[in-house]
Amino acid sequence: MSERWEPTAFKSRVDEVLRALVAREADQLAAIDPALEPVAGQLEAAVADGKRLRAAFCYWGWRAAGQPDSDALVRAAASMELVHAAAVVHDDLIDDSPLRHGRPTAHVALRGAVHGRPRAVSAARSLAMLVGDLLMSLAGQTFATSGLPSAYLARARPLWSVLARELIAGECLEILRTGADPDTATSLKVIRYKTAKYSVEQPLLIGGTLAGAGERLREGYSAYGLPLGEAFQLRDDLLGLFGDPEHTGKANADDVSGHRPTALLSETWRLAGEGEREQLRALLGRRDLDTDGLDTVRELMRRLKTPDRIESMITARVETALDALHELDVPAHADAALTALAHSAAVRRY
Repeated sequence: MSERWEPTAFKSRVDEVLRALVAREADQLAAIDPALEPVAGQLEAAVADGKRLRAAFCYWGWRAAGQPDSDALVRAAASMELVHAAAVVHDDLIDDSPLRHGRPTAHVALRGAVHGRPRAVSAARSLAMLVGDLLMSLAGQTFATSGLPSAYLARARPLWSVLARELIAGECLEILRTGADPDTATSLKVIRYKTAKYSVEQPLLIGGTLAGAGERLREGYSAYGLPLGEAFQLRDDLLGLFGDPEHTGKANADDVSGHRPTALLSETWRLAGEGEREQLRALLGRRDLDTDGLDTVRELMRRLKTPDRIESMITARVETALDALHELDVPAHADAALTALAHSAAVRRY
């Protein structure tokens, strides 16, 4: 791979690793019993799409520490995408989201496997939960068998416990805050633990620790990764409600009908007057929310200029991340790649 960052070529490398790994795992699962074929199919569906940003941050955590391109490191980095795939399956299940990448989510797709059975919807949800569990197990296996020296793997292994703990903490905090009166500080804490850390900071730290990065460089990774990870999720909040579902692949109503603790909703609540809050109370959490109700929420947000505030929050966090990056003594090609990745994470349509 050349020193110039080529995201399409890198994505192809990661896709190749993931498809081979998951196809093999799906075949082995289905070989146990033909009834498992729909479950095996959802394993493959879970990794079929993605920007591969988490793998890219892991890769450049390694390269920025002075290490060369490595196929073994790409395999280790691919494990970050399996963590993400597991988190997505579980998150869609928790949120009861119907669509992901324009296709039925795992717990919806698996209803066909149990159609006509007692408590079929509950059974499909249970199957999806186990798909997510298997993907997380495969992530750890992929990392451990990536081909990197055992001493490298040993120094990075403790970060896996941190990654899992913080990701689960973020999911739990979101569940605990769902339906409560919105609060921006709480929403930002959920963002930090549910998304920012496992999407940017931890992949960088794992890549850097594998490479033998020193304490100052690892601190710089966190100073870059945390605000950028928050910007990434803030962009998701905006796209979730205002984006085009044909690009995002997700339903626009999810965050409002689920009354989730997003920063977009929290800032809207903070700025709203009592009459506007009454409007929101009547619409937040409604599973039967229609297009008119969703348009009412959007119009209220536009009137209060909440989307503009979220855009400002994104811009400020990207600037903070890039300031931290440019203070680090990393190779020029790594600085350029991490700068490009910052823009890819925060300025996107899906």
